[in-house]
Amino acid sequence: MALPLMPKATAVWLVENTALTFEQIADFCGLHALEVQAIADGEVATGIVGLDPVANGQVSRGEIERCEADPDARLKLTITDIPQPRAKPKGARYTPVSKRQDRPDAIAWILKHHPELSDATISKLIGTTKQTIQAVRDKTHWNATNIKPRNPVTLGMCTELDLEKAVALSGRARPVIPAAPIAADLPAAPLGDEG
Repeated sequence: MALPLMPKATAVWLVENTALTFEQIADFCGLHALEVQAIADGEVATGIVGLDPVANGQVSRGEIERCEADPDARLKLTITDIPQPRAKPKGARYTPVSKRQDRPDAIAWILKHHPELSDATISKLIGTTKQTIQAVRDKTHWNATNIKPRNPVTLGMCTELDLEKAVALSGRARPVIPAAPIAADLPAAPLGDEG
């Protein structure tokens, strides 16, 4: 069920400005009835300023009056046609300074265990540049002698879910190349003089 914005602040306003029961307010705000009672007693949310759900368009005044008249009725959140904000697409990942020296190790591990991943995918996954990936691949990285392949998930560079998703997407994008014929399937070469 959809909840109002800032449920505790909404509950504070409803307690102060309406004759709704604690159960009605708790049900509408997604809180426990005892928590709403504690708000009314001044034990909880003492510093929270009430948020008017009528002014925000989350509930109508008529809906509040209907529920005040009938203690068994429940408030219904007003559905608005205002578009909801979309989640921002993930850009380049920020890696804390303390973990930046682990990037080449993570790159080496991915190149060793998942060579099918493109440089762009590795770059997004770990938050590095294509030049660094190429330097690790060619062993021309300034610290190449000290690079030890380590799992980027255990290093905290990415989540297991992100890694699995990247591997699955790269496997789907690249066609499967049939394996080379086995020597038993090839016609036998004529026996001849080897001497």
